[in-house]
Amino acid sequence: MGAANSREGLELSDSDDYDERQSEGEEDEDYDTSEEQQDEEQRSHGGRETTPSSALDDVESRLKALKLKYSTPASVSASASQKKNAVKLYRHVGGGTTDSKWKTAEGATTYCFVKSGNGDEDGEGEGDEDGEEEEGGKFWELRVGSKIRARVSTDLQLKMFPEQLRVDFVWNGVWAMKFFEKNNYYNMFVSEFNDCLFENVHGVEPTDQNKLKVYGKDFMGWHNPDAADDTMWDAVDDELIGSKTPSSTPSRIKQDLLEEFEEVANTGIQSLALGALDNSFLVGNDGIQVVKNFRHGIHGKGVCVKFDRGTGSRNVNSSSNSTPKKAILMRGETNMMLMSPVLENKPHARGLHQLDIETGKIVTEWKFEKDGADISMRDITNDNKGAQLDPSGSTFLGLDDNRLCQWDMRDRRGMVQDIASANSPVLHWNQGHQFSRGTNFQCFASTGDGSIVVGSLDGKIRLYSKTSMRQAKTAFPGLGSSITHVDVTYDGKWVLGTTDTYLILICTLFSDKDGRTKTGFSGRMGNRVSAPRLLKLTPVDAHMAGANNKFHGAQFSWVTEEGKQERHIVVTAGKFSVIWNFEQVKNSAHECYRNQQGLKSCYCYKIVLKDESIVDSRFMHEKFAVSDSPEAPLVVATPMKVTSFSISNKQ
Repeated sequence: MGAANSREGLELSDSDDYDERQSEGEEDEDYDTSEEQQDEEQRSHGGRETTPSSALDDVESRLKALKLKYSTPASVSASASQKKNAVKLYRHVGGGTTDSKWKTAEGATTYCFVKSGNGDEDGEGEGDEDGEEEEGGKFWELRVGSKIRARVSTDLQLKMFPEQLRVDFVWNGVWAMKFFEKNNYYNMFVSEFNDCLFENVHGVEPTDQNKLKVYGKDFMGWHNPDAADDTMWDAVDDELIGSKTPSSTPSRIKQDLLEEFEEVANTGIQSLALGALDNSFLVGNDGIQVVKNFRHGIHGKGVCVKFDRGTGSRNVNSSSNSTPKKAILMRGETNMMLMSPVLENKPHARGLHQLDIETGKIVTEWKFEKDGADISMRDITNDNKGAQLDPSGSTFLGLDDNRLCQWDMRDRRGMVQDIASANSPVLHWNQGHQFSRGTNFQCFASTGDGSIVVGSLDGKIRLYSKTSMRQAKTAFPGLGSSITHVDVTYDGKWVLGTTDTYLILICTLFSDKDGRTKTGFSGRMGNRVSAPRLLKLTPVDAHMAGANNKFHGAQFSWVTEEGKQERHIVVTAGKFSVIWNFEQVKNSAHECYRNQQGLKSCYCYKIVLKDESIVDSRFMHEKFAVSDSPEAPLVVATPMKVTSFSISNKQ
């Protein structure tokens, strides 16, 4: 299927407010109209007979008593705008069709924030969308009129339109609240919402002291972006560092996504293993399908390597789930390391299988072991961005909940480095960190020189240099959402973290005391930290992505050479593959950031829509970009199909 641009928030029209309020009143209000009907019948049967003025006055007084909405829209709006916390509530209908529109749900209502939870009659059963509540605790809830009872969280996908005095959000549908112009309730709402969100996420009141504990003194700019130093965001390269922000967004060539190839998979696809040489691989339930790399995408060769463990091999994962959930290429893309979890819903594995792609045989079954004891790993990755192209490579990185290490295939017991024991992690920054539970690592990635970025359950992102895995050079605080996936540019200047509802883009550049520009991988950034930027879906798109609409697996386009620059970011969300222009996101003058409050959020993207949930979305190696395209093809995989898209320039 094709691609579409992000759906911007449509202007809310007040032209139909009166009619819709009137129809709602007629449906909701129960009243007796028998006398009025009799009067009307008398007038209609009387033909030319006129009704005395006293009778009209009597009818009018009774209509007023029944609160029928026969007054003018202007008078209704004027009355409604005088209420405390007054808003108009709209609901989006029609989904992604051409008939989609906003309809008034409650023409004159109010909002409030209520602390709810177990034992509250008003809040019983009114937790978040999944019906979950904090055990034994209370949480802040947004209530709007009689229709909205929503827990304050990032799941609401709240988007602000300050110029329209309006906010949109997702809760069992897509809603919009519009504030009246004659009061200051919009600013009050934004402030209250952020305070309630902070308390729901961190479990403490939003005082300055608590914010200092959560973020740390060096990262207060993450809470108050206006106080952060954002000069590095405009430093696309070293020559631009310190230059002024352009006054407007540069004009860009229009880009379109064109579908090139669609391949039917021989088996249910679990993941993609893209190669930079001749072939790429679709890892499925029963085997690996080999596909050919072309400049317009990947196309099948009709070859499928079935999983064959051979004879006499030691099965270290006899109790594991047989379907590999993680695969990395090694040794000049002639070998593949396959890791299968022990339990279906857990990522941890006790070992992995080394597959010789040319013979289709499992040549070795490795076991994770340290000091004579079996251990597990939750993730593996290559030593650096281009390591899979090294024909003699024998090491790779491993990650567990409380361990970061490098494994060496030349020694079965060969853990080369161990970052920290499970009981005593040594970290550069630890404020707000729960040491008793360890580091809770979730995901990691490597740069071109072998530096490592690690994401954690508590939202923290840590940077480790290529020379030491024992102590993070820089540790960024969490914003409240778990980091489920991380990526980093080849040069280490930009880090991308994935959460369920947004992407967080971090600039690692800073100037040291001698004025030299460094990254957070090579030095301690101190308080010279830029505020991050968030990449989000609009509430309408977030709802349209489907039931399983959580972000997963965000990545930069693929570069393996010094001096090359990543151009795009892609993430999967339900039936969507979402693509951002990286240069546009970095531009501080981008129109998306105008009049925003808090951390800058970018909503300008393109969408690839499929008929079923997408497994993975990745850009091919940059060498496959053609002359008329700014980027290599995008590969989008669903369980039964894989599709390639090229990006073309249009003047």
